[in-house]
Amino acid sequence: MPSEPEHDEILGRAYDQRLVRRLWAATRSQRGLILASAVLFPFIAGVELVQPYLIKIAIDNHILKADWPGLSRIALLFLLTLAALYGLRAVQSYVTHVTGQRVMHDLRRMLFEHLQGLDARFFDRNAVGRLMTRVLYDVEAVSEMFSSGLVAILGDVVTLAGVIVIMLGMNWRLALVTFSVVPVLFAVAAYFRISARDAYRVVRTRLARLNAFLQESLQGMVVTQAFAREAQEFGKFQELNADHRRALFRSTIYDASLYASVEAIGSAAVALLLWYGGGQIWRGMLTFGGLVAFIEYTNRFFLPIRDLGAKYAVMQAAMASSERIFGLLDVEPAIRNPGAGRMPRRPDGAPPRAAVEFRDVWFAYADEDWVLRDCSFTVASGERVALVGATGAGKTTIARLLNRFYDVAKGQVLVEGVDVREWDLKALRRHVGLVQQDTVLFTGTIEANLRLGLDGEAARADIERAAEMANARRFIEALPRGWAQEISERGANLSQGQRQLLAIARALVYNPAVLVLDEATSSVDPESEALIQEAMGRLMAGRTSLVVAHRLSTIQGADRILVVHRGRIREDGRHGALLQRGGLYARLYELQFGARSA
Repeated sequence: MPSEPEHDEILGRAYDQRLVRRLWAATRSQRGLILASAVLFPFIAGVELVQPYLIKIAIDNHILKADWPGLSRIALLFLLTLAALYGLRAVQSYVTHVTGQRVMHDLRRMLFEHLQGLDARFFDRNAVGRLMTRVLYDVEAVSEMFSSGLVAILGDVVTLAGVIVIMLGMNWRLALVTFSVVPVLFAVAAYFRISARDAYRVVRTRLARLNAFLQESLQGMVVTQAFAREAQEFGKFQELNADHRRALFRSTIYDASLYASVEAIGSAAVALLLWYGGGQIWRGMLTFGGLVAFIEYTNRFFLPIRDLGAKYAVMQAAMASSERIFGLLDVEPAIRNPGAGRMPRRPDGAPPRAAVEFRDVWFAYADEDWVLRDCSFTVASGERVALVGATGAGKTTIARLLNRFYDVAKGQVLVEGVDVREWDLKALRRHVGLVQQDTVLFTGTIEANLRLGLDGEAARADIERAAEMANARRFIEALPRGWAQEISERGANLSQGQRQLLAIARALVYNPAVLVLDEATSSVDPESEALIQEAMGRLMAGRTSLVVAHRLSTIQGADRILVVHRGRIREDGRHGALLQRGGLYARLYELQFGARSA
């Protein structure tokens, strides 16, 4: 899925049979509503098309003959047709809009469910903004097609067909006079359709650039203000905004020109009708009421064509959005849950298996740019192991492979003696807990964030006990609303240290058998660091732990320290022994503390 905004906004055909078939299949649950709205079209067209004929009868049979009682009956019938028409249109409008809203609901549900099943590699390669555009704006464009675009076009086709049949049946010579301007009409419509398509493409491209700049500018507003670049940023915004305005004006000119051209051609057709029809009336071949009816039918013939630009834009946007929606739905997840996920069960009396084992693991995020190369190690049940190494050595990658956010290229990752590719994903991620360095909190209450993934399984007492052990209870209860305190986007109303304490409390509530910690004390103040270290000690007590360490002072008490260098485990031992060896670990220690100490 390319990431260029211009690519995302390219418009194609206004009707693609392949995409329409897929949309029809995807909206199967709403087919009853779609068919109901389609059934209404013939009735609406029938009631609408009978009105000019009633005018013809009123003029020829009653007005010209001074038959006022008969005229009253026709007037009453005309009013009844108006009431029926407005009633049917109201029902049709309601049904089509309900259809559009339900289609939008179903497509968004499908997309979000599909996104939840995609692997971490997919999200590494696709910007969040583009994915939000799929779920929000592209789905809305498809919904618009069901509520006004496709529905209106089908109604127009039924109306046009009815007009043509009636006009040919009433007076085929007069009908041919009206239809004589159709070739000119089609030529003009085709010209403006092509021009409008290019104009719409430019508008969407300019809008995409404006949105991209606005998103980046708002996210980096603090930096802009810090470097006093408000004037420069405002100038860029003005330029992009003006480009969008000019493109929008150009598309508006084409829309207005198409409307005016159709109006002019329609007026020319009426003029021809008056000239030719007047001669037929003089020769006694046409009644006055028939000519008036023909003019009314001619207006109904040109009305849908005048709205062609708007309908074409709706259909074109819907087809382009459908292409992108199905392109996303067609992405196959690289990580699949096995059909019958295995849960490790050790027979009674069997020797304990390693809680975690890496066997000759090779892994790369892209192609063969290997992050891990023939990486092997084991972690015994209940053991506390630290991973250290330079930035980019592969420490965080090891943590991600344990939860199977990615699959290895070669080798095996085993948890409790079972390959993670054979585990049920939900069971694996319940068994192996991960506390990341960059804590993710969701909008909602503090209690809801601590219950994350457990729903109603965790009792309030368990949550309070976990918060107490994580040193988080004191600051939680000091908040204005306590446990019901709402957390803002990205936890912006909490400090970094408070967010980390909540992450530790959440892990305690989750209570995994194996815990992976990406050390989170590098960007907090000393007081918060002390609280976090104490809470982490309680969290790791009595369970298998794998700690990704950046500050070597925090892991000196680990049972074992693994030194990762260029994707391999180069050293393995306790803190003192590794310092005595004088290898990679000793050099890392010297870089942080300046001298060795056992």
